Amino acid sequence: MKSSNLAVSAIAIFALLLVSEPVAAITCSDVVKDLSSCIKYLGNGVGSPPTACCTGASNLAAAASTTADKKIACNCIKSTAQSIKVNAAAAKALPGLCRITLPFAVSTSVDCTKYFS
Repeated sequence: MKSSNLAVSAIAIFALLLVSEPVAAITCSDVVKDLSSCIKYLGNGVGSPPTACCTGASNLAAAASTTADKKIACNCIKSTAQSIKVNAAAAKALPGLCRITLPFAVSTSVDCTKYFS
């Protein structure tokens, strides 16, 4: 009897782990650190983003693997872009120039809840 209760408890705990919301592995500080070398490019929108910028953007895209991570990245990028003057065309072009794919637009007006509710 005890072993069957233990088995049921173990299965219940395992099921809860499978359906629970994953905990975010990145922070806004991580996002800012990864994209800090993009600030000059995003501000003036001239030329191409530096290699370090694309490396950071690629690292961020790889690190933001869960929905929670992507939501944090989206909100952080939005708030950071609002606090600095960002060239909208440069922000829009950044993912393509760095050959990465983002599930949201890089913009000061992006609605992160539209992508990650």
